[in-house]
Amino acid sequence: MALTYRCLIIDDESPAHKALASHISKFDELEHSGSAFSGMEAVKMLNENSYDIIFLDINMPVISGVELMELQPNRPLTIVTTAYSDYALSAYQNDAIDYLLKPISLDKFTKAIEKAKIYFSGNTLKKENTPNEKVLSQRVNGQMTDILLSDILYIESLGNYMKLYSAKISLPLIIYGSLSSIAAEIDSTNFLQVHRSYIVNINKVKATTFKTLTMSNNEIIPVGRKYQILLDSFFK
Repeated sequence: MALTYRCLIIDDESPAHKALASHISKFDELEHSGSAFSGMEAVKMLNENSYDIIFLDINMPVISGVELMELQPNRPLTIVTTAYSDYALSAYQNDAIDYLLKPISLDKFTKAIEKAKIYFSGNTLKKENTPNEKVLSQRVNGQMTDILLSDILYIESLGNYMKLYSAKISLPLIIYGSLSSIAAEIDSTNFLQVHRSYIVNINKVKATTFKTLTMSNNEIIPVGRKYQILLDSFFK
């Protein structure tokens, strides 16, 4: 028998509930099990009922989505659904598994559900590594995860946090720490800092210029002036 995931929609606007309920109805494995129209109502429902996934708005009166996440650290798997892009870092810091901007297309919704299913199945990035493959152990979405170094494209600094881009997933992972702290954990033979805000996997570089690198995912990474000489030694 296929698993069914109980879903709670938390949003103060009725159109958002209708849109998300419509998306949920298109998946046999999802069950729309509740609707909360405020943060306070959501807290009560979370304390009284069991859910597997919550779709959480950010901008709500009295208790915002970010405040709810902080008040409920052991809440169900969280997919943030909002019209505001400003709170993505806060959402990922509070272990949201995805951050969807309204209006939410079925395609984006589907990708978020696929990430949720991977999380529930336990098939995280740490699977299928061989004993000889080097990994980076970090907390991702509330659990320790072994990330294969060979899968990492590049790492971008966000102050006390970092965005880690992997060849295996479409969205970056938000992890705690600084580039200097993570540099000690990765293989300096294959990774190189090319800017004060970037470390790249040199095996994933597709093209170079004097001031930029093009990665295998076609993202353009800036090269800092003081790193250019060091970079030249790798690509002679």
